[in-house]
Amino acid sequence: MIPKIDSDIGIGVYTTKFAGCGGKIRTRPEDFLVSEVLGKKTRASLCGDGYAVYRLKKSGIDTNHALDLVFKKTGARLKALGLKDAHAVTIQYVCSMAQGKTIPNYSDGKITLERIGFAKKPLSAKDMTGNNFVIRIDGADSTLSSFAESDKILNFYGYQRFGSKRPVTHLIGKAIIQKRFSDAVSLLLSFTSQYDSQENTKLRQEMEDPANYSKVLDVIPPQMDLEKIVLRQMIEHGDPKKALHELPIGIRRLYVEAYQSYLFNLTLTSAYQYGEDLFAPQQGDVCFDKNAKLGKYQMDDSQKLAIPMVGFSYFKKTRFDYHVSKILEQEQVTPSDFYLKEMQESSNEGGFRSAAIHCDDFTIKSDTVSFTLQRGSFATMIMREIIKPQSPLEAGF
Repeated sequence: MIPKIDSDIGIGVYTTKFAGCGGKIRTRPEDFLVSEVLGKKTRASLCGDGYAVYRLKKSGIDTNHALDLVFKKTGARLKALGLKDAHAVTIQYVCSMAQGKTIPNYSDGKITLERIGFAKKPLSAKDMTGNNFVIRIDGADSTLSSFAESDKILNFYGYQRFGSKRPVTHLIGKAIIQKRFSDAVSLLLSFTSQYDSQENTKLRQEMEDPANYSKVLDVIPPQMDLEKIVLRQMIEHGDPKKALHELPIGIRRLYVEAYQSYLFNLTLTSAYQYGEDLFAPQQGDVCFDKNAKLGKYQMDDSQKLAIPMVGFSYFKKTRFDYHVSKILEQEQVTPSDFYLKEMQESSNEGGFRSAAIHCDDFTIKSDTVSFTLQRGSFATMIMREIIKPQSPLEAGF
């Protein structure tokens, strides 16, 4: 049976027959270790001058807040290659945006920042080839060792993409592309979830009424920094579009991308249930080659099936358009909606994403699973198939 939280974010199937070993992840931060993997060329090109590159190790804080902390302590703006959440021990790479400017190594209770060299140009996500995971399952039963690494798993976007305990990011994104800016603000401030804490739910219920905005602003906790930005703007001028514009550009884009991710999850679910082969490309399919370049299927075993992502340049000429078109009709959106004249920086042209997760170095030792994933795939989607949790969020997802 598919948990409700899975259905809420567009995930409607399991693709393995493994019954599930049960248990929990993230009982302690050190039970979930994720390390970014830099490409060989990038590692070899690090030199003695240019843009400073740092290794950032953190626990109990997400990437954005960790970099905000570094800025407050040092005055330096650093750019991350990828975002990592707070409920893990993470090792990732960040880069200075100013050539020749360096800051001292830094360490406190949550983060450690160590300079490892310089790059000729600022690093980007393309310099990271993937992520390595070491995950301990607390309370797994004896069937864990029988999970087959060869099992095929669909490349769904995971819970984090949608807000985890408050799966709302895709709903905000949909409201934005439909130009329902007032609804987007309302969702950001007052959407409640059965998975969220009582304290947060109470605050959000108060924010359902704009008359309470000033009162809530005085008591809102620091972790609701986005809500605080929007509250201040709504109190000041009451214009929801302007209030959304005050959010960091990366956050505005994230909301639209989250809705795009939701449509992708729905597409995978629909196609799999329909009987499409999602693990082997066919003649006419779009594929990624071994260098992650897109092209038509050439009967090459190294090619991996790619599924279209909806955006304003959505590519219709695939066997998946039947599913995408049906979903868009149900959602009452069109590809052109992803071009936003009112918020052009949040527009999204779409693209392609691998249909299946491609996993390397998979091992199981006792109660611990380790593996390496391509950039953009979610370890929680592998753990979901291994654990088969009845309540994913209670199981640490």
